Parts: sequence; structure tokens; C-alpha cells
Amino acid sequence: MAEDLTEIRWHGRGGQGAKTAATMVAEAALDEGKFSQGFPEYGPERMGAPIRGYTRIAQVPIRLHCPINAPDVVVVLDPTLLTSANCASGLKPDGAIIVNTQETPADIRAKLGVTHGKVYTVDATTIAIEEIGRPIPNTPMIGALVKVSGAMELDTIFHDIEKKFLKKLGERGVQGNVKAVQRAYEEVQGE
Repeated sequence: MAEDLTEIRWHGRGGQGAKTAATMVAEAALDEGKFSQGFPEYGPERMGAPIRGYTRIAQVPIRLHCPINAPDVVVVLDPTLLTSANCASGLKPDGAIIVNTQETPADIRAKLGVTHGKVYTVDATTIAIEEIGRPIPNTPMIGALVKVSGAMELDTIFHDIEKKFLKKLGERGVQGNVKAVQRAYEEVQGE
């Protein structure tokens, strides 16, 4: 990834937490003294509708204010979008795509027809069910993103989870999310 700017495009469905993840990663980057942006792009605003989120992280001020068409990293929260959302479009030659799936990276590469970059997979939905008690894959996918991109420190994410979720989810909810992030960080596989 370029040191001066890392661009991340999130693909998900309404209710899976793509917007929350995109903004949460941006907020964590701010906590590390970096510059960042995190914002969603909505289609029809309804549960289950495809949405995109965007995150930019840089060491210098960011002057761009547009969707990300040539991402360094693509994060796919819902594997059903692989066949309909053209998730790999614009992926930089040395970029990475991370997919929430039980399939192998080689299977996903073949399915997408991607000949460049790296492909990673992690079963974020199962991790979320086991650690959080709900099938919302966004926080586990943040763990995979941190491992793949190196754009920030894992401890920063843990701190932001506590700051953002303690009042809303309580200590048990915070610890479940922290464990989910840690597991995905450890379990993400790539080729």
C-alpha cells in the first residue's frame, strides 16, 4: 500500500455494518494521528440493499472528496455481491480484496476473474455469530483489514471499539467485538 494514501472500498448490504466499519476505521486512523475520511454511498436505503462505504487514510491532509474508483483494498462483507456488484472493479495492480466467505482465496480469485493483486478470505459471519451473537460481519472484517493493509494498529481498533460501543453494548458486547476482531486478524487467509 502507498504510504501517503490508502483507499478502501467496502461492499455490503444494508444492516451488515459497512457504513459503521468505514467510519470506524477512519476514526481509528485519526486516533493514530493520521488524516482520514469515512463515508457511505447509499443506493435504495433499505435493509439488505447493496451499499458501498469508503475509507481513506493518509499521513498528509486528504483533498479528495469523491467515491473511490481505484481502491488499494476492497472489503466484501457479503459474498453474494461478488456476482452482482463488480467488487473488484478498479482494484490497483498491487491491491488486495478481502471477502467474508468460507471459500478459499483461490476459489474467490477464480470466481472474480482477478489476475492481479492479492485475494484474502475469512469467515467473518461465523466469527461474529460465535463471538458477538449476531451475524453482523463488520467488526471481524476490520480485523482482517488491519492484518492485510497494515494501515493501523490493532490496539487502536480495540480502543475505538471500547470508546464507541461501551455505553451501547456494555462490557460483554465490547469484549465480544474485540474477540471477533482478534480472531479475524488471526484467521484471514490469503494468496
